[in-house]
Amino acid sequence: MSSKQLSQADVVLIGSGIMSANLGALLKSLDPKLSIQLFEVTDEFAKEASNGWNNAGTGHAGICELSYTPDQAKDGSVDVSNAIKIFEQFEFSRQFWAYAVEKGMIANPRDCINPVAHMSFVHGDQQVEFLRQRHKGMANHHFFESMTYSTDRGEIGSWAPLLLDERDPDVPIAATRVEEGTDVNFGAIALSLVEWLSEQENCSALTGHKVVGLEKTERGWDVLVENLATEELTVTSAKFVFVGAGGGSLQLLQNAGIPQAQGLGGFPIGGQWLICKNPEVIAKHQAKVYGQALEAAPTMAVPHLDTRILDGEKSLLFGPFASWTTKFLHGKGSFLDLPSTVKPHNLATLLKVGVSNLPLVKYLVQQGTQSMQDRLDVLHVFYPGAKAEDWKLIDAGIRVQAIKKEDGEAGIVHYGTEVITSDDKSISALLGASPGASVSVHIVLEVIKKCLPEMLESEEGKRKIEEMIPNFNEDLKDASKADRYRELAQSAIQRLGLDYQSF
Repeated sequence: MSSKQLSQADVVLIGSGIMSANLGALLKSLDPKLSIQLFEVTDEFAKEASNGWNNAGTGHAGICELSYTPDQAKDGSVDVSNAIKIFEQFEFSRQFWAYAVEKGMIANPRDCINPVAHMSFVHGDQQVEFLRQRHKGMANHHFFESMTYSTDRGEIGSWAPLLLDERDPDVPIAATRVEEGTDVNFGAIALSLVEWLSEQENCSALTGHKVVGLEKTERGWDVLVENLATEELTVTSAKFVFVGAGGGSLQLLQNAGIPQAQGLGGFPIGGQWLICKNPEVIAKHQAKVYGQALEAAPTMAVPHLDTRILDGEKSLLFGPFASWTTKFLHGKGSFLDLPSTVKPHNLATLLKVGVSNLPLVKYLVQQGTQSMQDRLDVLHVFYPGAKAEDWKLIDAGIRVQAIKKEDGEAGIVHYGTEVITSDDKSISALLGASPGASVSVHIVLEVIKKCLPEMLESEEGKRKIEEMIPNFNEDLKDASKADRYRELAQSAIQRLGLDYQSF
């Protein structure tokens, strides 16, 4: 390897997925004088978890995801507060992406976000009653006032014909539907924002560059980077580092050696989809349909039958199915990733998590050994008339579930998003999985508030953030804000070109 060369940047972003892309675009919009350097290990931007084929693409807004409202109280009611929270957080993303379209940061919104109805679908008396109570709780809030509930087979069939194809007429069914749902290509959004960022003054974004070291300095951090094509080593001195490297974040966080990384571990879960090959079947379905989670399945594995718009074409996917892997990254990962992160400080936690989460271990073993027919049997719960010859199995992305020790607990597996920040706020790293992409703007805004608060506290910063995200300082959940929410939502829909009537 050649000798090291030194450069400087205000901010270094590691990884080019939706988190780094949103953070970089927000920071540069807030302060055009900032110098920002982004490093991506793969040969293309946003090819790991953010890539359209590696996630569900659901604009997660609490509309259809039954895992956000999992339990009924003794009186039968369903607590919908978490769905309301997620909905508001998604609105941050929708408003910022609408701003990005308006300002030319995203050239063609149809490459990134499209109108697709969101549905929840259940069967059997108990689940039907659960969904009825869930709808009752949600429809009372202005976020969900357009949600429709039905047990009528004809109406449900008009929403999603495949759900009724060869279905047993004696088993009760129910569904909810919100027309104003979205299918999001997070990879396309990230690519657009990273390309825009790279064109700005004092900014650069490089593929094929691997961060191999992080050393604390008085200024912030020295980031040691290897050019994978030339094996050249360079060092970038940064005031602030954001590690948005997906599955690779844990290793980099451990490399940084901050106390907050002590006891942290990661557990990778691979994903797979069944993808439809029959254009006639694809044409019949126009919705994202979510069901109840399989027993012991993590929330990221809740089954759903999805309309997707990928690479300019309509597709139909079902899944996801889990697979066993020790890689942390789909493309540039190594089978040594998992063992390399097992350290003396997290070994006990990892072992205790394995023992205390035996149902999850059993689920992963079952998933990894199932046949194509086993997967089709799960598909038949949603689409009873599905034929084996119309479907094929493809690999999807890898999610690394964060594992940490908490007071009084043997170890906790986190299925959501975990943001780790050093005491001096000079480095922040994102760990975890779904539904982070959908609420990514809210997440990175929290990073800015914690690590770079001065950017939002100046009068100019306040003006700019409210221009980008009009609801930044508003509580849209409050009943008094119902009209304001409708106004902002309609504005975002128009700027994003989400024509629900014609799609």
